[in-house]
Amino acid sequence: MAKDVHVMERVDVPEGVTVSVEGMRVRVSGPKGEVERDFSHARGVLIRLEGNAVVVESFFARARQRALVGAIAGHIRNMIKGVQGGFRYKLKIMYSHFPINVKVDGDKFIISNFLGEKGLRIAKIMPGVKVEVKGSDVIVEGIDVEKVAQTAANIELATKVKDKDRRKFMDGIYIYEKEVLA
Repeated sequence: MAKDVHVMERVDVPEGVTVSVEGMRVRVSGPKGEVERDFSHARGVLIRLEGNAVVVESFFARARQRALVGAIAGHIRNMIKGVQGGFRYKLKIMYSHFPINVKVDGDKFIISNFLGEKGLRIAKIMPGVKVEVKGSDVIVEGIDVEKVAQTAANIELATKVKDKDRRKFMDGIYIYEKEVLA
């Protein structure tokens, strides 16, 4: 009944990117900036530097630890991609009934005249994320994929339509493209 006793995954660190590991805290810095993440919630998993690679491993791993090794390695890969180029999400403003007005105000994305409503709908912009409005497109950019994705989701959820037929009321702001910048 001895399955994988030792599970290990290597993440190579490319030129121009530096990674430091202090316990379960990983800091990745590169040409675009610096991203830091704490993996202390991952019990039974070790993270260490070996040459110019990050090694994520677990000894006597059960299913949860095996899954955590792959997930943490994936997060570190995304951190490296982020500091090298960044991430961009594109959203489209769509309306057929009332023209939607949007603007960026500090850490808030303000939506007005959505379905003719007099009140404002506000979506939170996560720290370190840049939001830009170009015509009917909203461009969300940053180096931390989780903050970029959360900001895009906040904007999309702010225009969620309830109690209306989705086939007729397609008004809203929707994510239509995700890309990794090189």
